[in-house]
Amino acid sequence: MGETQQRTTLAADGIVGIDIGGTKISGLVVDAEGGLVRGSVPAPAGVGGWAMADAAAGLARDLARRAGVSLVAVGVGAAGVIDHETGTVRAASATFVDWAGFPLADELRTRLSVPVSVENDVNAFLLGEVAGTERVEQDVLGVMLGTGVGGAVMIGGALRHGPNGAAGEIGHTPGYSDLVCTCGQRGHLETLASGTSIGLRYEGRTGTDGLGAREVATLARGGDADAVAVFAAAGRAVALACASAATLLDLPRAIVGGGVAHAWDLLEPAIMQTLVTDAPVSGLPLIITPATQGVDAVALGAIEAMRRSLEPAGAYR
Repeated sequence: MGETQQRTTLAADGIVGIDIGGTKISGLVVDAEGGLVRGSVPAPAGVGGWAMADAAAGLARDLARRAGVSLVAVGVGAAGVIDHETGTVRAASATFVDWAGFPLADELRTRLSVPVSVENDVNAFLLGEVAGTERVEQDVLGVMLGTGVGGAVMIGGALRHGPNGAAGEIGHTPGYSDLVCTCGQRGHLETLASGTSIGLRYEGRTGTDGLGAREVATLARGGDADAVAVFAAAGRAVALACASAATLLDLPRAIVGGGVAHAWDLLEPAIMQTLVTDAPVSGLPLIITPATQGVDAVALGAIEAMRRSLEPAGAYR
């Protein structure tokens, strides 16, 4: 089964997938001919939850209209800590105004009059990566290296949410440095492996500020030793975090996505070297691979979460 067919099979039957981020809300749906219809709108994160819901609902309607399909349900992957049972945002960064406590699922149901499910965006990313490939995955760690570092865990084929909705948040595990994290604590994985931290670590080594991970990656590929060292430190930290999670939960695979993962050629050497020296105690190899579904992963996973929520009730047959 090819990639296009995999994605089409996953995203069928009028379920729209929406990916809500801090700067953009994007989405996709399958049209009557089996092709993916994609779209995006700016995210009014600085206005408030109601504006975000308006924008997401408008995008869902527009995608269904452009695809020529009836809108039957909406799956959402949203930034923040999500109560996946109620679809309420439990916590979010300060860049989102009136987002924490916002009943996103209820507000979208009111606007669209269709079933709505809401997942954390990294949970949706992992679900989309697993569901959008031919591999039969049951126990997997997902890591997103973006502005920050997020994580998700799938055990026995199901997402593990935890009692507080924060299972798998590997970015805020300690012991990787003495640096202050964005959350105010010290030494978290995010201090070495996020896009923001890669720029800061390069600045700390060279005095050159204002660079992002993409620019540092370009310098590394050009032979800049400091840039190479920054990515090596990030790759080693990611591998150590994945190995720790794999040992605790007996996970055979980790999938790494996000903007920083586009520099996989720079991360992989340190990841592979670390897996040799710090392998999981099981003795079985931990496989760490880059994500394959690209920018569609969160929306595809949101659709899969919606499917799963409908199936027990017999509404999706």
